[in-house]
Amino acid sequence: MQFGIFTVGDVTPDPTTGQTPTEAERIRATVAIARKAEEVRLDVFATGEHHNPPFVPSSPTTLLAYIAAQTERIILSTSTTLITTSDPVKIAEDFSVLQHLSGGRTDVMLGRGNTGPVYPWFGQDIRQAVPLTVENYGLLRRLWREEAVDWEGKFRSALQGFTLVPRPLDDVPPFVWHASIRTPEIAELAAYFGDGFFANHIFWPASHTRQLVSLYRRRFAHYGHGTPEQAVVGLGGQVFMRPNSQDAVNEFRPYFDNAPVYGHGPSLEEFTRQTPLTVGSPAEVIEKTLGFRAYVGDYQRQLFLIDHAGLPVKTVLEQLDLLGEEVIPVLRREFAKDRPAGTPAAPTHASLLRAREDATGEVDAEAR
Repeated sequence: MQFGIFTVGDVTPDPTTGQTPTEAERIRATVAIARKAEEVRLDVFATGEHHNPPFVPSSPTTLLAYIAAQTERIILSTSTTLITTSDPVKIAEDFSVLQHLSGGRTDVMLGRGNTGPVYPWFGQDIRQAVPLTVENYGLLRRLWREEAVDWEGKFRSALQGFTLVPRPLDDVPPFVWHASIRTPEIAELAAYFGDGFFANHIFWPASHTRQLVSLYRRRFAHYGHGTPEQAVVGLGGQVFMRPNSQDAVNEFRPYFDNAPVYGHGPSLEEFTRQTPLTVGSPAEVIEKTLGFRAYVGDYQRQLFLIDHAGLPVKTVLEQLDLLGEEVIPVLRREFAKDRPAGTPAAPTHASLLRAREDATGEVDAEAR
């Protein structure tokens, strides 16, 4: 399994001090968090894409390229790239460049986005969100896989003999995760193409996540990509930890109560009972996270949200120390126990390259 963190990049006042970071401070803090994630041996860092206040990551590949230059090992991804309002040609170009800059430490998570006003800002109609997703992704796949693309669709101008530059690194496109909070059509799209499915998993009860992942697994098998257990699944999650559980609850409560994504709603206690949010000790985070497997099966990627709601960067870095030292090593060991032999590993550029070579009999130049 891969373990990592994702950020939504919110600029939120710290409710305990009243201080709000500047946009520059928030961006620099995100870079520091990504570097720390590599330092504590996490596998993945992912950033969201937002074009409205109070968020700053409007250009994810710019941010990830900067982080790539300051890291060596960690996989860089998105959470998510807006397939509906971003032009597929530009997505293809940006991620191909990022692949080359990062040495293949790149994959992409695609989503429709859940902010209605973004659609008209980019000349689109939110009522066409699912058809836009299907059409744009169909074109994106072809751009990464074909030398000269002739294409015509409903939502953008036609292409004639278009060649993407640069081509994907080693001619292997980035692995694609399709992300959804609540939309079964996205699970169906991921299954149809044999791509990964990432359940956001931070707002809804276990029964909802179970339904989405189960649908994806069944349809993955229906389309002939393997057994349901061989489908590639990722989950979100959110945690706040202190060595003492009650200290974690007391410290996190004001941040939870004022968070832009769920504040002013259910209580912290209600939310932790009904969703994957865990606020407590490292042992409690381990116990609850291991429980996810009971309703989604063995899966490939677990990402945690840890830097939202105005938490100061010092606190976030302390969270990463706890994750790296006390939580992730135990999760790696426990998730590996009794894992069926046929369960796929999380895809990487190297594994996708090997799979292509195995399928075609090709051997890269270095191997020769």
